[in-house]
Amino acid sequence: MQHFKRRDFIKAGSALTGAAALSSMPVSGVFAAGSDVIKIALIGCGGRGTGATFDAFASGQNIKLVAMADAFEDNLEKTYQTIKEKFGDKVDVPDSRKYVGFDAYKEAIKDADVVLLTTPPGFRPIHFEEAVKAGKHIFMEKPVAVDIPGIRKVLAAAEEAKKKKLNVVVGLQRRYQTNYREAIKRIQDGAIGDVVSGQVYWNSGGVWVRPRKPEQSEMEYQMRNWFYFNWLCGDHIVEQHVHNIDIANWVKGKYPISIQGTGSRAHRTGKDYGEIYDNFAIELTYDDGAVVYSQCRHFEGVSNRVDETFQATGGRAYLSAGNQAVLWDAKGNEIYRHDPKGNPNAYRQEHKELFAAIAKNEYAFDDTQHGAYSTLTGIIGRIACYTGKVIKWDEAISSTVDLSPSVYAWDALPSIVPNENGEYPYAIPGKNTELYI
Repeated sequence: MQHFKRRDFIKAGSALTGAAALSSMPVSGVFAAGSDVIKIALIGCGGRGTGATFDAFASGQNIKLVAMADAFEDNLEKTYQTIKEKFGDKVDVPDSRKYVGFDAYKEAIKDADVVLLTTPPGFRPIHFEEAVKAGKHIFMEKPVAVDIPGIRKVLAAAEEAKKKKLNVVVGLQRRYQTNYREAIKRIQDGAIGDVVSGQVYWNSGGVWVRPRKPEQSEMEYQMRNWFYFNWLCGDHIVEQHVHNIDIANWVKGKYPISIQGTGSRAHRTGKDYGEIYDNFAIELTYDDGAVVYSQCRHFEGVSNRVDETFQATGGRAYLSAGNQAVLWDAKGNEIYRHDPKGNPNAYRQEHKELFAAIAKNEYAFDDTQHGAYSTLTGIIGRIACYTGKVIKWDEAISSTVDLSPSVYAWDALPSIVPNENGEYPYAIPGKNTELYI
């Protein structure tokens, strides 16, 4: 695995564009010549899939939804009705192109020019691999994997995507948000000197819980409650906090060489919360000695915070998804403040830029590199907290811990199952670390 060594990693892409602007060379022949209709397939029919489809239709291009796939038929039908009601004739998905089951994605991918990959992230590596194999342009939600073997699969497929000149956008939408683009361009141009430390946060009250139903198999229960099982979500440090971790890596223009931290199940201790933690605090150490502190938690009834701050040799910075960005010099004088008026919606902007490139038959976007490495940063952070060890990047990338089930089937058992009391095992630093590294 020498070609995955940290020293060989490509640095984060241009702060001006967020995505890697590649070239105006023609793309592979996946967009039908002589037609301005871009056919899309939706893989994963939950809230994110619905939102991604709405954003694709808002891109301003001539788009038609022609295929849908989901493991659950009820999810697919609900999402189909929502999208059809909104977009009418732009939705052309007869029953013959509604695919249900674990292998449904393979059929749906065949029908489209562009695929939207919005299932729980545990499926992202195999779906991305299949879409690249089929020669399709891709929008895929973050994170791009839940374990290190999955990261390697994504990176290998990314090499094939480059050869085929397939546009790939990853749903780290801050990369397409004006305040981040403008502020980070200034930071990387030296406006506040060298960044030596930072703090990034995703502190919130948590997400939904879906009660177990008597008729559900263990596989179905975990799939319905995918947020609470690592083989599906990677824990919230990977699934949600990847946004803020990605900003740290973007600002630094590199990836950490080691990570250490702590975490626990402090409040969400019941069996409804599967195996994941409810809080993490990690330190990302970079090769220049800079350290970024990262914190995420799911506590109800306490203060929330989702933003990023950085300190540098010549000043400091504050950034947030709420279109805020402020830079100060070393004396505390404000040297830049972003004007949030009229800024485009970042969720829509990433689709607007992707579909504009496809409509022009250009190869312009490859987000896979930073999407994979920021996901990997979160995964290593999870491993560090689960084990209580300092984890070095160059050692972690050879991990063979694969969280995926041996068989994808409704009567198959996931790798983590409950005990007789319905409680799931979870990581205890110093006690069962061999399961996580």
